[in-house]
Amino acid sequence: MNPLLLEGLSDAVGFVAGVLLAWGLGRLLGFDPLAEGYGGSAIGGILLAGLGGGLGLQLARRWRKSRRQKDS
Repeated sequence: MNPLLLEGLSDAVGFVAGVLLAWGLGRLLGFDPLAEGYGGSAIGGILLAGLGGGLGLQLARRWRKSRRQKDS
């Protein structure tokens, strides 16, 4: 597989998976990033979604790096 395609796909999957997991956790904790207005619930949900997306992206990059080292 083309390395750039693998990089793009793994970054996208990691980011989206992180956002979805953080969104679900936020809903369980009472935060809703899609709530109307900019109340505390919406801001907390947006913050969690951003952190989850960033964490998922970093995990995808670490997975790709470990895979590259294993292939070498």
